[in-house]
Amino acid sequence: MRIMLVVVGRMKDGPERVLAARYLERAAIGGKPLGLAGPVLSELPESRSRSADARKREEARSILSAIPEKAVIVALDERGTTLASEPFAARLAQWRDENRPALALVIGGPDGLDDEVRSRADLVLSFSPMTWPHQIVRILTAEQLYRATTILSGHPYHRGD
Repeated sequence: MRIMLVVVGRMKDGPERVLAARYLERAAIGGKPLGLAGPVLSELPESRSRSADARKREEARSILSAIPEKAVIVALDERGTTLASEPFAARLAQWRDENRPALALVIGGPDGLDDEVRSRADLVLSFSPMTWPHQIVRILTAEQLYRATTILSGHPYHRGD
């Protein structure tokens, strides 16, 4: 299964970008023996439309066009479901075992995600009901992908109960 991070906006060079890239690289190395390819990062441009609703609609079209057919869509949104790392890893393994071709983790732009993206998602996932900066959400997503590969492979990085 191919793993994708589909994000609206670009991170500037700096320590946040380096940290996110480090976790994505670790996830790629750890995921390969598990039948997980990637993760591949797709940075989409922010909309320049005048209203927040128009921006979200335009970004939704761009997001959904970047995701392959039959892919699992996980939309990151503060109104979503919270999951511990082990159940997230188990879902990842389940989708892989169902022969889903891809998993797209979606991070919206500054205005959030359009309802169309959330309604098409297999899972709307929240790291917290708080609103987080884009850079932190990207780092958290990359780290949880890496953590999921360590959980699935029995690596000691994750020290769960």
